[in-house]
Amino acid sequence: VVDTFILTLTARVPQRKLAAAARMGIMDDAEKWMTDNLGKISFKRGMGGGSGWASLARYGIEGRDTEYVVKASGSRNLESMFLGEALGLKALGTSGTMAVPEVFAFNDGFDGGSYLIMEYMQMSGRPDQETFGRLMAEMHLAEPLAPEAKEGRFGFNVDNTIGATPQPNAWSAGSGTDAWLDFFREKRIGFQVRTARDDRIRKQWDATLAATNGLADLFEGIDVKPSVLHGDLWSGNIAAVNGRPCIFDPAVYYGHHEAEWGMSWCASLGPSFWKGYRSLIPKDEGFDRRAELYEAYHQLNHYNLFGGGYRNTALSCLARVEAG
Repeated sequence: VVDTFILTLTARVPQRKLAAAARMGIMDDAEKWMTDNLGKISFKRGMGGGSGWASLARYGIEGRDTEYVVKASGSRNLESMFLGEALGLKALGTSGTMAVPEVFAFNDGFDGGSYLIMEYMQMSGRPDQETFGRLMAEMHLAEPLAPEAKEGRFGFNVDNTIGATPQPNAWSAGSGTDAWLDFFREKRIGFQVRTARDDRIRKQWDATLAATNGLADLFEGIDVKPSVLHGDLWSGNIAAVNGRPCIFDPAVYYGHHEAEWGMSWCASLGPSFWKGYRSLIPKDEGFDRRAELYEAYHQLNHYNLFGGGYRNTALSCLARVEAG
């Protein structure tokens, strides 16, 4: 399914046709794809919002109203960098609830690196919070795109990244709450704990598991079903496009809808947002304790990326889950 989608969506240029080309940088590779498949480039502008592992540029094409964004890495290949984002944007967009950039191409570079070409959207400020909340709930309630998720399984078509950290997404063997617990223990917090290689973090994680019956006590009476999740929803990945809520730069997978809010500590989601969201998805018993668990995943990821005080915050989250 993934291979078919890649070939259909990108109309990628066979690499052997480029064999005689001069050595090119990764932006040159992306510009060649645009010229060959969209038309003559009319302008190129640098963009802010890049990162230590990716750069951004904006392009126009003669005779086309649509403008394009190239997201490129000069060092990381498609599978490790942009494949998950491209497929994730497709999964988010299929729900049809809010503005999500359309993907046009994604490919490895001729001499290394990779790129993603997607729709440029004129983003301005924050969307109406109540509307945004309601549309997020509609997205979480939408029928999944992936056949595996339709069967009730958790994961995604490919592994992706959250920031620069790998995020393993192999599909769960089964469905239901027990399958979600296995997935989250091993492929979310467990993975971050192993990545950290920190004895205190490992001991706190072990204590949290022991105190909660392997997290099962947190989910008594909860029937977890897979929802498509943005996966990294903070204020920098939320905007408005012509007044319509827009989300971008995701780390998509299919999981418990509550896991979406693990980044709420830096997403500025106020009462109006929750009013809209809760109009469709009520707050389940035990939400606040599980919220600490889901935040711990992102705090651990920030510690693995940046170090510093995120370690103590992650430890505190896990300790509060342990204490109940």
